[in-house]
Amino acid sequence: MIEALNIMRGVSPARAAVRRQIVDDMCRRGAVAVVRLNSVEQARDAVSALAEGGVSAIEVTLTTPGALSLITALAGREGLLVGAGSVLTAEQARQAVDAGARYVVSPVFDADVLATAHTYDVPALPGAYTPTEMMRAYLAGADLVKVFPADTLGPSYLKAVLAPMPFLELMPTGGVTPDNVGTWLGAGAVAVGLGGSLVDAKLVAARDWAALTARARRVSEAVAAARPAESAP
Repeated sequence: MIEALNIMRGVSPARAAVRRQIVDDMCRRGAVAVVRLNSVEQARDAVSALAEGGVSAIEVTLTTPGALSLITALAGREGLLVGAGSVLTAEQARQAVDAGARYVVSPVFDADVLATAHTYDVPALPGAYTPTEMMRAYLAGADLVKVFPADTLGPSYLKAVLAPMPFLELMPTGGVTPDNVGTWLGAGAVAVGLGGSLVDAKLVAARDWAALTARARRVSEAVAAARPAESAP
């Protein structure tokens, strides 16, 4: 279905494939750490601790002071998949991509943000809450749909939405924790986003990187356990 939509929009298969590779990489990693902190230095150290624990997809929210410079610094690190979050305008999307963001995430759907990201062959992940909003975002060309805030909905809601619309690729964010990652993936999520439940501001303030790494390891192990067929040799 998505291929037909791309043809209708005049998107070349080659350009669509560039975005698809990034999306597939994100889905393979399974969990995205949403970084919203008050210090660039602490954010860098936190990302190192997360990556050591196996969580290497990083969403730097633009509400973080120095977010664009942080994206640039992290984008140069081998093994990380770095994107920008809390993107609300086309100009923010352009700045994020210029800084090195590999994908653009928003809490809402905005057609100009999506179009700007696609101009640079970067996936756009708009936010949606209702089935109608999810479908509209999908039809507009969303590469993944961020279900937000997911804590008021729950995995059973996701499963119910996917029953009549199994073609949707959904990434719940908000309410996802290291303890329920597997439940969300089992309900049909292609990936999950974790904010404060993973990137705990208290652990960061205390510079307890070992605890942060342990928390990330719980997440990466939950992803692997939810996908035993993929991890089998």
